[in-house]
Amino acid sequence: MMINDEAFIEVEYSQLIKGGEAVAGDDFKTEIIPGEQRYISVLSDGLGSGIKAALLSNMTTAMALKFVAHNTEVVKSSEIIMDSLPVCEVRKISYATFTIVDLINGTKARVIEMDNPEFIHLRHNEEVKHEKKIRFSQKWPSRKLLLSEFPVQLEDRIIFFSDGVTQAGLGMKPHKFGWMRDGCLKYIQELIADNPEISARSLARSVVRQACCMDQSGKPLDDITCAVIYFRHPRRLRLLTGPPFKEENDSVYVDWFRNFNGKKIVCGGTTAQIVSRELGIPIRTDLKNRTRGLPPPSQMEGIDLVTEGILTLTELAVTLEKETPLSQMQPVIQNFYNLLMDSDVIEFIVGTKINEAHQDPNLPVDLEMRRNIIKRIQTCLENQYRKKVTVHYI
Repeated sequence: MMINDEAFIEVEYSQLIKGGEAVAGDDFKTEIIPGEQRYISVLSDGLGSGIKAALLSNMTTAMALKFVAHNTEVVKSSEIIMDSLPVCEVRKISYATFTIVDLINGTKARVIEMDNPEFIHLRHNEEVKHEKKIRFSQKWPSRKLLLSEFPVQLEDRIIFFSDGVTQAGLGMKPHKFGWMRDGCLKYIQELIADNPEISARSLARSVVRQACCMDQSGKPLDDITCAVIYFRHPRRLRLLTGPPFKEENDSVYVDWFRNFNGKKIVCGGTTAQIVSRELGIPIRTDLKNRTRGLPPPSQMEGIDLVTEGILTLTELAVTLEKETPLSQMQPVIQNFYNLLMDSDVIEFIVGTKINEAHQDPNLPVDLEMRRNIIKRIQTCLENQYRKKVTVHYI
C-alpha cells in the first residue's frame, strides 16, 4: 500500500500445508481500509489440521478483520470469536490462535496476539522489544490477549508466524525443542544481513522453506505460515509495449526509459527495435531459450527483460488471473512475474498503433488487442496482488 510517494507497505506471506492434508489449517488475510490509509492483517492457526482446522482459522481471520476494521473492543471481539467457533468433536473445545497487525497511516502499528508465537519487530536488523498490555476474558479465562502499540518507520519489518515455524524440527537433532523463536530470529537476521533489501515475499518464503527443512524427511509435519510486513521506499517498474500511434513520437515514447530509476521491461519486437534505435543499444536474442510456443526473450543492456509482445502478455494475463504456481510457469513468464511481484508501483506505457498481424481471424480467439490485455493485467495486479498500477497511452 502506498502511503505517499516515499513510503510503501509491502505485506506478503508464504505457506506450506501439513503433509497428507488437502488444505491448510492456518489462514492469513489482509485488507486495506479505503480512505483511512489503514492496513489490517490477520494470521490464525486452527486447532489440529486439515478441514476442521481450516474452518476454525478462516472463521477467525474473517471475523477479526471485521471487528478490527470497526474498532470493536478487543476483549469483546475475542469473546465473540471464541463463542462462534464450532466445537471439535474429538477434543470438545473450539480453539484458534491469532495475530492481528493493524497499521494506521503507515506510522503506527497495533498488534493483538493470542497464543501465536510472539511477533518480531526489526529495525536496522536489530530486534525492537515492546511493552505488552495483558488482557483477560472473564468468559474465557484461559485465553490471554497481548496488546502492543508502537511507531514504525521506513525499513522496519514486522514478522509473525504460526507455531509450525517455531516448532519445526521438534524432537530431532539439533533442534530437540524445535527451531523456536530465537532460531527463527537469528535466521531472519542473517538473511537481511546478506540482503538488506530482501522483499517481504522472499523473506516469508525463505522462512517457510527453512522451517520445512528442519524435518529430516523434508515434509511439513504441521501447517507452516509466515507473514512479513516491510515498510520501505516504493520499488518502481516501467514497461513499454507497442509502437506509438505516430512514428514522430518514438523519441518521446523512449524518453519514459531515459534516466528512469527502477526496473524496465520491453514487450514486443517492434517496441524493442524502437528502444534499441533511440537509445543506441543492440538487441541480442538466444533462440535456445524458446519453450512451449512462446518466443524466447532477448537481452538489451540496461533493460531487465525484453520479450515478444501480444503472445507473452496474453500468457501473463492468464497466469495472473489463475494465480498459477511459479513452478508451473514458463521461464519467460517466471521472469516477468518475479519482476512484477518485486515491484510496488508499476507503469505501463502503451503504444496505440494497430499491428495488422493481429487482425488475422485465424489467430487464437484470446489474442486480444494490446490495450485489453493490459487492462486485464492491471485489474489483476491491483485487486489480487495489491500493486499500484498506472497506464499511459501514446
